[in-house]
Amino acid sequence: MSRARRRYYRTTLLSVLALGALLWVAVDQFGLRPGEIRELLFASLLALLVVVLAAAATVAVWVLLRKLFSRR
Repeated sequence: MSRARRRYYRTTLLSVLALGALLWVAVDQFGLRPGEIRELLFASLLALLVVVLAAAATVAVWVLLRKLFSRR
């Protein structure tokens, strides 16, 4: 296994463990219920979707303007 692949797997594993620790602290220290965590997850996914759609719209406008002005 190459060094880069080992680093990739190690980073992925550490990020998953960090996410698990974050959820554990949220439940243990702050008393968040699973329903509240689910709501936060859906709100985060919705915000991510809005950002991706805004970026796609920006790129679409940019491409259309580039095509429009390159014809002249």
